[in-house]
Amino acid sequence: MAYLVKEILTKPVQLADQVIKAADKARAFKQDCAELKSKTEKLASLLRQAVRASSDLYERPTRRIIDDTEQVLDKALALVQKCEPNDLMTRVFTILPAAAFRKMSSQLENSIGDVSWLLRISALADDCDDEYLGLPPIAANEPILCLVWEQIAILYTGSPDDRSDAAASLVSLARDNDRYGKLIIEEGGIPPLLKLVKEGKMEGQENAARAIGLLGRDQESVESMIHAGVCIVFAKILKEGPMKVQAVVAWAVSELAANYPACQDLFAQNSIIRLLVAHLAFETAVDQHVQSTIPINKATSVLAVVMARNHLNASKAMDEYDNYDDQKHNLPPYQLKLSGTGFKEEFEDPNTKARMKAMAAKALSQLAKGNSSICRSIIESRALMCFVVLLEKGSKDVKCHSAMALMEVTAVAMQDPDLRRSTFKHNSPATKVVVDQIVKNLEREEDSDIIIPCIKTIGNLARTLRETETRMIVPLVKLLAESEDEVSREASIALSKFACTENYLHLDHSKAIIQAGGEKSLIRLVYFGDQTVQLSALYLLCYIAVHVPDSEELAQAKVLTVLEWASKQSFMNQDETIESLLEDAKSKLERYQSRGSRGFH
Repeated sequence: MAYLVKEILTKPVQLADQVIKAADKARAFKQDCAELKSKTEKLASLLRQAVRASSDLYERPTRRIIDDTEQVLDKALALVQKCEPNDLMTRVFTILPAAAFRKMSSQLENSIGDVSWLLRISALADDCDDEYLGLPPIAANEPILCLVWEQIAILYTGSPDDRSDAAASLVSLARDNDRYGKLIIEEGGIPPLLKLVKEGKMEGQENAARAIGLLGRDQESVESMIHAGVCIVFAKILKEGPMKVQAVVAWAVSELAANYPACQDLFAQNSIIRLLVAHLAFETAVDQHVQSTIPINKATSVLAVVMARNHLNASKAMDEYDNYDDQKHNLPPYQLKLSGTGFKEEFEDPNTKARMKAMAAKALSQLAKGNSSICRSIIESRALMCFVVLLEKGSKDVKCHSAMALMEVTAVAMQDPDLRRSTFKHNSPATKVVVDQIVKNLEREEDSDIIIPCIKTIGNLARTLRETETRMIVPLVKLLAESEDEVSREASIALSKFACTENYLHLDHSKAIIQAGGEKSLIRLVYFGDQTVQLSALYLLCYIAVHVPDSEELAQAKVLTVLEWASKQSFMNQDETIESLLEDAKSKLERYQSRGSRGFH
C-alpha cells in the first residue's frame, strides 16, 4: 500500500518542482507567475508531507485527488513555460490572457484544498485539530463520495469512539440508498469495518456488524465480503464476542445468506451453524421426552454435552469439543441437556438473551433455506427441538424466527427424500412433536408473522401425515375466515396440499375439511376475496369437489353454482392450470347431483 501511494505521488512532486523552476525563469507576466509559484510551493509542501506518510494514506481518495492534481500541475507547467520564450519573435507573438492565470490560480487553490483535506482525514496534517473537516473542492460534484471517503478514512485511523461513529454514519448511508451502499463497498469500506467488528469496542463492533449486514444487499457485495474474510471474523465473534455484538452478527449472517445463498456453505464450513445452534440451545430447557424424539448428530450433541456438563461459554466449549474423546467419556445422546447456567453470558439481561436467540433462529432459517446439508446439520444437532420449545415459550421475535426456521427446514425436507424419510416420515416422533406444537400455535396465536410460517410448515408436512392425523385440519379451516388476506390465502394453499390428488390421503383430508365447514369459508373467499385469495380458495374448492362430489354439504352450499360463476370471471384467464381442474369438478358435481339420490334438489 505505502509503495503504491509513493508511486502515485512521485510524478506530481516532480511536476511541482518543474513549475517552480519555470516560474523563476519567467520573463513575461512575472507577477502572475510569482503567484502561481507561491501556490505551487504550498502544494509541493503538502505533496511531500503525503509522501512521508504514504503508509497512512487512504488509497482510494489519494488516487483520485492526486490524479486531478497531476493534471492541474501539467497545465500550470505548460502555462508558465510560455512566459520564458527563447527569442524575441516568440516573445512578441506569445499572447496570454489574464483569465488564463486566474483560472490556473483557482485550480491550484482547489488542489491545495483537496490535498490538505486528504491529509486531514488521515490525521496527518501538521495543523490538524478537532474542527469539522468540511468537504474538499473535489466534492463539488460528488459530495456523497467524499463523505464516504471521510468516514472510511476515520475507520482506518480514528480513535475507537470516532471509528464507532464512522461506522454508524455508514449504517445511515447504506440504509438510505442502495447506491450509497455500493459506493461504500467500491471505496474499500469492508476491510476496516471487519477489523472494527473483530477488534473494536462493543458499540463500534455493533455498528460495524450492522453496516456489513446492510451492505450485503446483492451477490456482488456479499462476494466482496466473503473475499475480505467475513466468515472467519463472524465465527470468531459468535465464539468469543459480547452477546449484544453476537446478536448483531447473527442478524448480519441472516442478511448475507438471504441475499446470496451461495455463501450458506461457506458459513457452515466456518462452524457458524454449530455456533448459532449453541446460542439457540443456551438456557433452552428441553423436555426429556422431546429430546428422545428427534434424531441427533453425535458430534454436535457432544458439543452441547460439553457446554452443559462443564459450564463453559461457547468459546471454551468449542475448544474442548475439538479435543473431545467421545469413546472415552461415553456420553450417550439421552444425557444431553441444552439448559444450564454455564455461559458467561448467563448474567446478560433477558432482552439481550431473547434478541440473541431470535437472531440465531433468523440466521439458521436463512442458512437452511434450500440447503439440504445445512438442514440435516440443524436436525441432527437437535436445533429442531429448540425451535419447538421456543415456539412455545419464546418472545414474539423468537417465536417468529423459530417458526420461519421450521418452515424452511420442512420445505427442504419435502424436496429431499432421504431427509424426509429419516426425519419426517409419517410415523416419526419428530413429526408428531413439530405438528403438535405448530397446531397449538395456530389455535392460540394472533400474530400473522408467526401464524403464516406455521401454516406453511403444516403444508410442507401434508404428504407425510397419516389419515388419523387430521387435528391440524380444523385450525387451518378456521384460519380461512381470517380478516387478513395473506393468512386466508396461506391456509387455503396448505389445505390444498392435503386435498390435492398427489396426496395419497386426499379423500380423507377432503372429507375432514368438509366436516370442519371449510366449504362455507371457501365460497366466501371465491366470491369476495382478493384475486390471489380467490385463486387459492378456488383450487381447494375444486379439489374437494373432485374427490367428494357426492357430499350433501357441497350440494347444500351450492358449490356447483360457485364454480360455474368462477369459470366466467376474468381472473380465470390468468391461470391456465386451474381450467381443467375446474371443468373436472363441475362435471363430477353435475353427475352426482343430477341423480338426486341424496335429496340434493
